[in-house]
Amino acid sequence: MMTGEKCLVIGSGISGVGSVALLEHMGADVTLYDSDEKLTAALIQEKLPTGSRTRCVAGELPEEVLRETRTVVLSPGVPIDIPLVNALREKGAGILGEIELGYQEEKGRVAAITGTNGKTTTTTLVGQIMEAHLGKEKVFVVGNIGNPYTSECLKTAEDTVTVGEISSFQLETIRDFHPAVSAILNITPDHLNRHHTMEAYVAAKENITLNQTKEDICVLNYENEYTRSFGKRCPARVVYFSSARELPEGYFLREDKIVRRMDGREQELLDIHSGMRLVGICNVENVMAALAIAEGMGVPMETTLQVIKEFRAVEHRIEFVATKGGVDYYDDSKGTNPDAAIQGIRAMSKPTVLIGGGYDKGSDYDEWIESFDGRVKWLVLIGQTREKIAECARAHGFGMIRFAESFEECLQLCTELAEEGDAVLLSPACASWGMFKNYEERGDIFKDYVRGLA
Repeated sequence: MMTGEKCLVIGSGISGVGSVALLEHMGADVTLYDSDEKLTAALIQEKLPTGSRTRCVAGELPEEVLRETRTVVLSPGVPIDIPLVNALREKGAGILGEIELGYQEEKGRVAAITGTNGKTTTTTLVGQIMEAHLGKEKVFVVGNIGNPYTSECLKTAEDTVTVGEISSFQLETIRDFHPAVSAILNITPDHLNRHHTMEAYVAAKENITLNQTKEDICVLNYENEYTRSFGKRCPARVVYFSSARELPEGYFLREDKIVRRMDGREQELLDIHSGMRLVGICNVENVMAALAIAEGMGVPMETTLQVIKEFRAVEHRIEFVATKGGVDYYDDSKGTNPDAAIQGIRAMSKPTVLIGGGYDKGSDYDEWIESFDGRVKWLVLIGQTREKIAECARAHGFGMIRFAESFEECLQLCTELAEEGDAVLLSPACASWGMFKNYEERGDIFKDYVRGLA
């Protein structure tokens, strides 16, 4: 219990506001702090419900707050190694994240999903499968998907299920978080500007199993070097899936069929062309992961397969927008790193005009450029990384490159370059920061433009 305890929430976004509400419910004495220079205490206060007792602070944190704080709750966007957090840690304050705080009030079972790519699609799909099995009122879909865990945890009960999309940022600060079924879909270089090393990033992802035992399940991708290796030392019972080979046990793709093989028994589950609406091998992997997670959570296979058959692409993830002038337009704005963007390119079956570039997260673009493999006819670049990407592309022998100063100019240029029978794909391989609030805004602007074409 936190009755009367001095708690500091850092970050006033939706996670921070959710944490404040839960801490107040728990009886804590809360301060909400944000270092954003554009904010004031009054503006932060406006984000809280009427009657909130929380003290709001913007700019510089007062010394007495630093001295008195016993528990710190970090929003996902707050690095765990900034001077303020280090100072609080040195003074003996406990550091946890919004996911860990929410879990303290969890009463039901949890399925947790992480990975560099595919998290949102898989989490959304698993959420819909659980709803079909238990009823919508007994399922809560939370986490990095945009719905704070702290806003839902008090509604949980012994017969409910929480499905969480959990990012590496959120996994850095878990303590007791214990899913019945976890999944690591894949691990490829990303967020190295935050984690600093690949080893630290991988360790954060693996934290999803920190409190699991052999009574629990962890679903892993056999075709990813990091997750395959982790399977040998994972504390939970491992269920693998593979899109490239048959497995002695697990879920795998045989030609166009997803097959389940367990305890020597084999079952052909679905045809990836007629049994699912999603496109691309990345989505085949997401579906296999969802099948394994749902089975681990006790869902009948018939229910799972029915939901998969009707499930449509998550917004901004290889999402077909429209055909205009004989050109197909796809929104893959959620392709915010090279590996995710590779999946977008692989899903294209027509000559493609590709939109790339954005905020520099310290990524390398060699494998992304190599994946063009004759599919990309033009690369239109925007944002902070455009020169870096262009240099990489030319080094790999790809020279069909155009630059745009603005997103509007980029979209107009793509329309001019694309011919009947082509595709235009927004799959930037970069974050949206600096030009847009988030990848959703980037994708929405793209879709609005496409729908406005004659």
